[in-house]
Amino acid sequence: MTSPTPNRLRGSLLFIGALLIFSVSDATAKYLSVYFAVPLLAWARYASQLVFMLTTTARREGWSIVRTEHPLLMIARGLSQVLTTVFVLFAFRTLPLAETTAIVFITPLLVALMASPILGEKLRRSTWLATLGGFAGVLFIARPGGVMEGIGVALALCSALCYAIYNILTRKLTATEPPARQLFYIALIGAVTMSLFLPTFWTGTVPSLGQGLMILSLGFCGGVGHSLLIRAMHHAPASSLSPLLYIQLIWSTALGWAVFGHLPDAWSVLGMAIIGVSGLILVLPRRLLAL
Repeated sequence: MTSPTPNRLRGSLLFIGALLIFSVSDATAKYLSVYFAVPLLAWARYASQLVFMLTTTARREGWSIVRTEHPLLMIARGLSQVLTTVFVLFAFRTLPLAETTAIVFITPLLVALMASPILGEKLRRSTWLATLGGFAGVLFIARPGGVMEGIGVALALCSALCYAIYNILTRKLTATEPPARQLFYIALIGAVTMSLFLPTFWTGTVPSLGQGLMILSLGFCGGVGHSLLIRAMHHAPASSLSPLLYIQLIWSTALGWAVFGHLPDAWSVLGMAIIGVSGLILVLPRRLLAL
C-alpha cells in the first residue's frame, strides 16, 4: 500500500481538527469531573482508548505493536502521560478551561530547558527569554488577588511538568519506536495503572446513558485525535505544524464560553497571549524571528 502524497494544507487541517477534538475532550472531562471522581475518569479514558486501539491499530499491526527495545522508557513515558492527565483533570475542577489550557502550554518552554541537560541540546538566548516570558504569562493568569485558585494553578503546572517529561522521553524513543506502538503503550499503561486503583475510588455511582456516552467519548477522542496527529505528520513537517498548536487556546476559550459561560478577563487574555508568543519564539525558525 503506497503512502499518501504529502499535502501541507491537508496536514494543517488535520492538525487543527485534532486540536479541536482534544479541546472537546477536555471540556467533556471538566463537565464530568463535577459528578465523578477524577481517577475514575482517567481510568475510563485510558480503558476505552485501549479498547479502541485493540480493535483497530493492534489488529493491523499484530505483535509488533507490543515488542519494544526500551520497555522501561516506554513504561516511564506512559506513566508520565497518566500523571499529566490526572493532574490536568484535577485542575479542571477548580480552574476555567481556557486558563488551564494556557498554563499547561508552558510545556514547550519546560521541554526546551530540560532538553539541554538530558538531550544535550544547546540553549539559545531566545529560549531563556521565551521561558521567562511564559512564566510571566502564568503570573498574569494566576496573579495575586485574582479569581484563579492557587491549588488549581499548582495542579496545572504539575501537569505541564509531567507533560514535558513525556515529550523528552518521546524524543528519545522516536528513533526506535513507531507512533502506533507509542500510542498503544500509553493506552495500555494508563488502563493498567488506573485499574489498580479503581477499588479505592469507585463509589458505586452509575452514570446515566448520556454521562456514560460522554465517559466513553474520552478514550474515543484520544484515539481519534492522536490518529489525526499522526496523519498530519505524514503530510507536513512538525516545524510547520508546531505554530498551529496555539489554536487550541482559541478552541478552549470558545468551548469554555459555550459550555460553561466563562470568558477570560483582560489580564488572563494578556497572560495567554504572552504564553502563546513565548511558545512561538521557540518553534519559529531563527530567520523569521530576525525579520
